Amino acid sequence: MKISTSSPVMVTGSTGFVGGVLVQQLLEAGLTVHCPVRDATNESKLEHLKELPGGDKLKFFSANLLDQGSYLESMKGCSVVFHVASPFVTGVTPDKAEEMLLEPAVKGTLNVLESATEVATVKRVVLTSSTMSVATDGTDCMEVRAKTGKMINEESWNESATKDYEPYAYSKTLAEKAAWEFVKKQENCNYDLVACNPSFVMGPGVKVHESSESYTFIQTLGSGALSGGCPDFGMAFVDVRDVARGHIAAGFLPSETVANQRYILNGKTATLIGVGQELSEKYSNYSFPTRTIPKWLFWCVAPYVGMTRQYASRVVGRPYEMDNAKSLRDLDLGEYRTLEETMSDMFQQCIDSGFIPTK
Repeated sequence: MKISTSSPVMVTGSTGFVGGVLVQQLLEAGLTVHCPVRDATNESKLEHLKELPGGDKLKFFSANLLDQGSYLESMKGCSVVFHVASPFVTGVTPDKAEEMLLEPAVKGTLNVLESATEVATVKRVVLTSSTMSVATDGTDCMEVRAKTGKMINEESWNESATKDYEPYAYSKTLAEKAAWEFVKKQENCNYDLVACNPSFVMGPGVKVHESSESYTFIQTLGSGALSGGCPDFGMAFVDVRDVARGHIAAGFLPSETVANQRYILNGKTATLIGVGQELSEKYSNYSFPTRTIPKWLFWCVAPYVGMTRQYASRVVGRPYEMDNAKSLRDLDLGEYRTLEETMSDMFQQCIDSGFIPTK
């Protein structure tokens, strides 16, 4: 894949988990990267990016997801825009969903796309969506397989999430649909839109993002909190390094290959027990989940661990399977990293940083 370094690219959410690794790989490719952030003067938030090899090719701008036009300055001269920024918060109550998830996700996406139509140099916008805009849970996946005989893929849209049930999944669905509708309405749009739909992103970031759902997940796994048992809970995982590779391919491959396409970025489906087994082989001093508790018991306790009983009913015993063949083929990813490599590298990073205590 040929990557032209003659013009800069822009990355929203650059200080976050996925955005940071994307910036790292873009710098490795020799690109100048424009990073719109909430406060471009806050050095403590930017230090981990500036210290990356090639960090002198980073340019920071102040911008906000909900401030219309605030991305125009950082977008000037850019050929590709990677829109990664979007709230990733689980456990949001329905009364807070609009404020914390739906409005920032949809309005932020439209803000970026509207600005891109005003910057003639922009030829491609890569939107970070989610597999959650394809399906909420394993029940969705099983229903599609029952109807089509095939694993769920990019042709499907999430129809089960609502503001009351899994509002994060609903926010990702609304935002991606709004993006496609916006571009469809533009006459002679100056850019192609490509959506990357990663599953649950894990793996080592540029630094440990302690508030990230991904890092709190692996911290909980290693804390012993689940050593008494956990449900047969299927999840889909992808390495953050592969997510960044997929974004870059989506940004620079020819239009005839990727324009107006969605791509599921998914490495491996596994249960919580399976993840615990992968980690326990290398980190035997830690207490990972090894025992499966029955579905009825998880259904009873679900509200006390931040999950709804509806969610418990729909996920336990039902694998969250996604067909990643399209991304492997079109984005030329070769193969995804193994779950063992992803989880081990991330867990070791957490130990090295002190986020997970050494045992």
